[in-house]
Amino acid sequence: MITPALLSALAPSTRPAIVAPFAPALETACTRFGVDTPSRKAMFLAQVAHECAGFSMLSESLNYAAEKLVPKFGARRISEVDAQRLGRRDGQPADPAGIANIVYGGEWGRLHLGNTQPGDGWLYRGRGLIQLTGRSAYQRAGQALGLDLIGNPDLLLTPGPAALSAGWFWDWKDCNGPADAGQISECTRRINGGQNGIDDRRALWVLACKLLGV
Repeated sequence: MITPALLSALAPSTRPAIVAPFAPALETACTRFGVDTPSRKAMFLAQVAHECAGFSMLSESLNYAAEKLVPKFGARRISEVDAQRLGRRDGQPADPAGIANIVYGGEWGRLHLGNTQPGDGWLYRGRGLIQLTGRSAYQRAGQALGLDLIGNPDLLLTPGPAALSAGWFWDWKDCNGPADAGQISECTRRINGGQNGIDDRRALWVLACKLLGV
């Protein structure tokens, strides 16, 4: 059983009152999407806790410093000129919407995220516990869950839809297999596309295994 105490142990820096509503929501998501063994739950909760910064961040931050944008996203997705224009510098706040619409827009955004309309990059930025990104993912998840995520993407900022979308994404990426095998790197690759934050994910997984008696 996923309890508020269990989630608080995985997210000690977040106030318990913020964490608590996610416990029943995640239990429901686990039941619906077959995350039904201690090993699967340990891996799922570790990945979720990392992705949402301990249940404290359900919407992607695009508050990037100017000098970080090109190294982060690559020169093909954002130019140095746009990085300086939109990124955070002395005396200039970042423009998160402008950044999102460039790095998640254009031909790259159309091909990889299904972002076809002006403003889609910002409108369908990362949200939820395992942050869905892009019009296509929002549409696919919404259809599967019976939620209008295209018309109301901020539903993913609430515990129930946020947890269900995480369970749906986990199932979509077929993560139960690597979770059963204890393959933290493979599970991370399926969720993240790489190995970003692998050390934190691994530490959370080890802790979750201990808490769940794996």
